[in-house]
Amino acid sequence: MRLATYNVEWFANLFDDQDRLLVDDRWSGRRDVTRAQQIEALGKVFSALDADAVMIIEAPNTGRQQRTVRALENFAAAFDLRTRKAVIGFANDTHQEIALLFDPDVLSAAHDPIGHEVGKKGSPDAPRFDGTFRIDLDIDATEDLVQFSKPPLELAVRTAAGTRLRMIGAHLKSKAPHGATSRDAAMRLSIANRRKQLAQAIWLRARIDGHLADKTPLILMGDLNDGPGLDEYEHLFGRSSVEILVGDDLYDPHARQALQRRIGAMPSTARFRLNEEGRYLQALLDYVMISPDLLARAPDWRIWHPFDDAQCWEFEELRLALLEASDHFPVSLDIDI
Repeated sequence: MRLATYNVEWFANLFDDQDRLLVDDRWSGRRDVTRAQQIEALGKVFSALDADAVMIIEAPNTGRQQRTVRALENFAAAFDLRTRKAVIGFANDTHQEIALLFDPDVLSAAHDPIGHEVGKKGSPDAPRFDGTFRIDLDIDATEDLVQFSKPPLELAVRTAAGTRLRMIGAHLKSKAPHGATSRDAAMRLSIANRRKQLAQAIWLRARIDGHLADKTPLILMGDLNDGPGLDEYEHLFGRSSVEILVGDDLYDPHARQALQRRIGAMPSTARFRLNEEGRYLQALLDYVMISPDLLARAPDWRIWHPFDDAQCWEFEELRLALLEASDHFPVSLDIDI
């Protein structure tokens, strides 16, 4: 079975209010890419990926009129994809949902949130992901109240072979200091954002610990917007959120490589244009982490990077599609479940 995670930049821009694809020559939101070009590129990427399930980060919007599930199923129908059913969890206000697009002939997946429903009053005991987490991050005897802008998607999954497992899709908050008007303001905002992101990671890790204690097979996948050595504020807190989440028991070969190697070549899953510097920045942001019991199921990871993966590079049509479709690239896991 092939499972994948894929952050699709500006996916919501490709649908109208009735969740129909906007195949036209207007700009998509991606630099110098029209909506028609991005839609075609995404169709090629999803077709080449040929996954049994894809955790889509920044999925189309659910709002007053739009529905993520309807949009994704319309997209799948347009390209005759096997992954023709979709499921989401708690919708958010960012127009960037988390959703699973899957092949119903191969597996079933249902939103199944864990934890107490605590609302805004919060709880220190890893509540449901649409609530509030109370935590003192800096030992100042004052609790921080933390919420997810994009609550992780918790799924109960059963494969056609009878394997039952938990799957969590996550998109942790970006640390970019949006809105800062000075260097000091940017520093304050960056530190505050990192505090919040680490709190989210601790919250999510508590859920992971619960599943591992119950010996439940678990896959955590998505865009964690973080990694060891990614910014200069990491030393203030000692660990990146990736280190908190992977711990000593979850496994992702790219995360392990990054944690063990601060200098030299690193795998990357995203490529961003730095206009002021006239170059591109590559980063490892997307992961598929699995519990120890799944390591015995012949797992094989792949980053579908247009320049680093030999097959993606050699197949020019796919290489160009990956570059037009998003600023992130899919990460897949082939595993016998």
